[in-house]
Amino acid sequence: MEYRQLGGSGLNVPVLSFGTATFGGSGEFFKAWGDTQLDDAKKLIHLCLDAGVNLFDTADVYSGGISEEILGQALEGLRDKVLISTKATFKMGDGPNDFGSSRYHLVKSAEDSLRRLKTDHIDIYHMHGFDGNTPVEETLRALDDLIRSGKVRYIAASNFSGWHLMKSLSVSERYGWSKYVGHQAYYSLLDREFEWELMPLGIDQKVSTIVWSPLASGQLGGKFRRGQPIPQDNRRSQGGSHGPETDFERLYTIVEALDEVAEETGKSVAQVSINWLLQRPTVANVVIGARNEEQLKQNLAAVGWNLTTDQIKKLDTASDRDPIYPYWHQRQDTRLNPLPKFY
Repeated sequence: MEYRQLGGSGLNVPVLSFGTATFGGSGEFFKAWGDTQLDDAKKLIHLCLDAGVNLFDTADVYSGGISEEILGQALEGLRDKVLISTKATFKMGDGPNDFGSSRYHLVKSAEDSLRRLKTDHIDIYHMHGFDGNTPVEETLRALDDLIRSGKVRYIAASNFSGWHLMKSLSVSERYGWSKYVGHQAYYSLLDREFEWELMPLGIDQKVSTIVWSPLASGQLGGKFRRGQPIPQDNRRSQGGSHGPETDFERLYTIVEALDEVAEETGKSVAQVSINWLLQRPTVANVVIGARNEEQLKQNLAAVGWNLTTDQIKKLDTASDRDPIYPYWHQRQDTRLNPLPKFY
């Protein structure tokens, strides 16, 4: 397993982490992701550890805290061997302060997560989304206090816009508070908007990318193909997906390019999709999920080898799309706004 430094921190993380949104299966949305219970969770975790994957990602809202509870139970006796990443900000109750990134909600959320996870610290604590109602200073001071108390080791963002992240980094620097060292973001061959602003920001500010949904809700797993019925046994069809409506013509073009590369490499379409991400600038980690052991084994085999530059270019060409303003305007003269160095 390869390890990479997380942003401007001294923490090294494996290039793959295991996402536990499938743990619990509570509610229609998360049930579509999976309903892994404790015994199976333990098996999946040991498969990860055997492969060198020691970072486990969860969130308080995953099945209303059940994912954290199952992960905490499954990791009993293993805490000193693993890194735990969890998240706060989204709604966790019916009260007026049961959501957001206020000091009130974050302190309570962190303590609740620690209890459910059966641990005394969180290694990477993400703001699951940006809170436009709470002053950025309040959020970051609360997070810095959590770090100083020993309850949190590092902080990261998730699903931020470029200005959300840049403002947060600026405020942290102004007051000498801990900075976000990672940004967990939606990124795949099908959805490359991340490259337009967030990737250049990450390069400039030393903020690593932790990729979620690398297979675009299963659409890059090899089951979606031109001329065939849309499969119904996947997360998107069952109501558990994210992202905009799919341009199926573009999806099929990407999958056909993936098929060519998969044949050249002897790997699966899903493995090629994940490996492509690991060759992109700023990417330190890709969160993989699995409903069962076989699926996990397949995803774990996405590392230990690299696509060639020609293969990456083939996939880039197939998945390219015109950017929106102001990015198309900036690309008229890349001497002023150089693109990230992909090759």
